[in-house]
Amino acid sequence: MSIRMQCSLLSIPRSGVYYRARPRRKLHEQYYEAIRQISETKPLYGYRKVALELKGRMPALTEKQVRRIMQNLHIKAFHAKRNTSVKHPMNPVYPYLLNDKEIRYPNQVWSTDRTYIKLPDAGYVYLTAILDVYSRKVLSWRVSNSMDSRFCEDALQEAIACYGAPAIFNTDQGSQFTSNTFTQILQNHHISISMDGRGR
Repeated sequence: MSIRMQCSLLSIPRSGVYYRARPRRKLHEQYYEAIRQISETKPLYGYRKVALELKGRMPALTEKQVRRIMQNLHIKAFHAKRNTSVKHPMNPVYPYLLNDKEIRYPNQVWSTDRTYIKLPDAGYVYLTAILDVYSRKVLSWRVSNSMDSRFCEDALQEAIACYGAPAIFNTDQGSQFTSNTFTQILQNHHISISMDGRGR
């Protein structure tokens, strides 16, 4: 029986029977060394900044092409993977009080969080800010080069001194906000403590 008849009986296209996969051709190999050099000298650069660097050196590649080359070369930008909400196992956790709660006026609910700021060639600093949930106004903020609770406490005390005490203060379960010193400030001002559940 001929190949044509066998393919017809099996409903297989003949092109699939004769096809032989060819190894994928490496595209833009002339750029590989330039991209390696940029990544070695500027390891914080992702594919977008690498593409910008290449524009002045040779005919430009698109960002998508640069990303594909970097994937082929297993090159990744160094970037922060900081977890700023690490729970302390010994600190108490308070219930979340804002489910279905209508925020109707300033100083009803305040909220806070932390993040990090990457500095050029100098590591990280940490930023905390206290926000009025109703007005979205930033009431106070602090920057620190460490993750202790002191800078969060300073921001809280400044906000209370300037704007009075809120009815509810909402945080995540990070160790800075569950620390005895931080929660004691809230309790001293008769502020109800609310904490986000895990993953909120």
